[in-house]
Amino acid sequence: MENEPKPFNLRLVLLLGTVVALLLIQIAALLPNITTPVERIEYSTRDVLMRLRGAQEPSDNIVIVEIDDFSFNWTGYQWPWPRSYFAEIANQVNQGGGKVIGVDIFLSEPDEDPANDLAFAKALENAPAAVGVVQIFESPVDTFSISTLLQAQPAYKNALDANGITAFTRDEDAIVRSVQAYDIYKDKIYYHWAFEVARLYLDVEPPTQPTDTSIQFNGQAVPLRGKQVLVNFAGPSQTYTTYRAADVHDGITLEENPDAFRGKIVLIGATTVTLQDMYPTPFSTQIPTAGVEIVASTIDTLITGQYLTEAPPWVALAMTIAAALVATFISRSNRPTMTIVLLILVMGGYAIGGIILFLRQRYILPFVVPQVMLFLGIVLPTLEQAVSQELEKRRVRNLFSRFISPEMVDQMMSTQDLNSLNKRSDISIIFSDIRGFTTLSEKLAPEDVVALLNPYLEAMSKVIYKHGGTVDKYEGDAIIAFFGEPVPFKDHAIRALRASLDMRIALEELKQQWEKDGRPTQIEMGIGINSGDVFVGLLGSAQRINYTVIGDNANLASRLQDLTKTYAWPILISESTYQQIKDEFDTEFADAVTVKGKTKPVNVYKVIGRKGAPKSEQLQSWQK
Repeated sequence: MENEPKPFNLRLVLLLGTVVALLLIQIAALLPNITTPVERIEYSTRDVLMRLRGAQEPSDNIVIVEIDDFSFNWTGYQWPWPRSYFAEIANQVNQGGGKVIGVDIFLSEPDEDPANDLAFAKALENAPAAVGVVQIFESPVDTFSISTLLQAQPAYKNALDANGITAFTRDEDAIVRSVQAYDIYKDKIYYHWAFEVARLYLDVEPPTQPTDTSIQFNGQAVPLRGKQVLVNFAGPSQTYTTYRAADVHDGITLEENPDAFRGKIVLIGATTVTLQDMYPTPFSTQIPTAGVEIVASTIDTLITGQYLTEAPPWVALAMTIAAALVATFISRSNRPTMTIVLLILVMGGYAIGGIILFLRQRYILPFVVPQVMLFLGIVLPTLEQAVSQELEKRRVRNLFSRFISPEMVDQMMSTQDLNSLNKRSDISIIFSDIRGFTTLSEKLAPEDVVALLNPYLEAMSKVIYKHGGTVDKYEGDAIIAFFGEPVPFKDHAIRALRASLDMRIALEELKQQWEKDGRPTQIEMGIGINSGDVFVGLLGSAQRINYTVIGDNANLASRLQDLTKTYAWPILISESTYQQIKDEFDTEFADAVTVKGKTKPVNVYKVIGRKGAPKSEQLQSWQK
């Protein structure tokens, strides 16, 4: 015996498809020059973590001398300022006991007065330590590029203890979250000037062993993201202690606070929007932060060793697979409420765990993909289940629609307990039959019989459905139907009579079509109708079930249909039906007949037609 094929597991396919899609997105994110939508959302999530943590107490050992709008207005200078002005600022810092001066000003172009460069260089040389900045440019030429190093004038060669690159990295959303740790020019490594300032302040060795993922500094492995140092921002703009360049130059700063620079790192840089050295950061995209203050946060990160660490790619992949397994477990629950509660608890727990890990260890877990995997891994199977149930409902609805009207199918589909359909009920039952069909079928080929019978049954069933009836069954050319269940109708007898008359009209239309097709048209139909109390419900076996009626009143409807042959009349009704329809239909008493199964005579009525109907629409005897 061959094994039966296993059913197609759409739920598993959806889950695996989601896992594969998310894993491919994560792998694509590892490729250079590709930023996926997931990465952008991750960036925003990290910004939220940074803001949830809030501003931290910045280092007291880092201060900024800002080139701000006030100083521009006070001095009246246009940019670039005379280097002699910066020389006096450096002298004030030296006088105040500054430990390291960081100059965030490009000194590649000479001052209009060479003496000014010499004065500034002398001031920097007198400082315990001074750091300048350089830039490495990539200039495209045809199919290749040429690197150019922009560095300070020769006058500053002995004045500066170190030089470093000053490159910031803007992510795809234009927000600065990191600085470039190092760059290479003509086989020489240039580190970011934040490293140079930090190592001179700490009096440690320069950074070593630079790779794409880490760099050794001050006895620690500094985590990198593609040569980028993630900046552990102390806070938004104006977090670090800042002094106006004009106040420092004029001696006001030291006069007010003699210890303003003592033993500290002093960074000289622009904070005015005019010089376009302002950038959005995780703390604010609306209020930009000066580049010199971003460097201050970077130096603070290097000195304290409180680095931000991203989970490596394999962790993100593992968390995605783990989320898929958890989603599979949760989605097995057949209780929607429990599923939703578990989903919220797991997603919320993961988010809270990630927040705590960031706040305590500065470790950044992947948030977006695992959470998306959890959500989709539960929602998609749930949607699949809902779709499957809907498809099954449609299948059942289509199946029942072959027997009862679509309106009643909807009523049945909404029934929670199918046993409630089994009941005794007062309804009207129709039995219809084609007169002489057996004799006719003996003269026709089987395919011709089917060609007549199928359109006939289809047309009659539509009429029954139209009036809210239920087709019980077909027995050859006979149709058994009833009105009043499963949807109760008080006027079930009237509906049955209306349907019977319309069935006669539908038959005439069929006969006209058959005549055109050259088919037999000598066909009549007899209908018997009775109203009364019967059993209505689902009967059958586990393999086959039928929604049907049983009872003496159903049998009487069958006997009345048989009597249409005797009286040669299209529609006969019982006394119980007559009492319910007499105000709307014209009838004629036919006889009191003792039918099979009855001991007392039953009053039988001929249906003439609707009250007031013209003669042409009234029923006639077949014998005429």
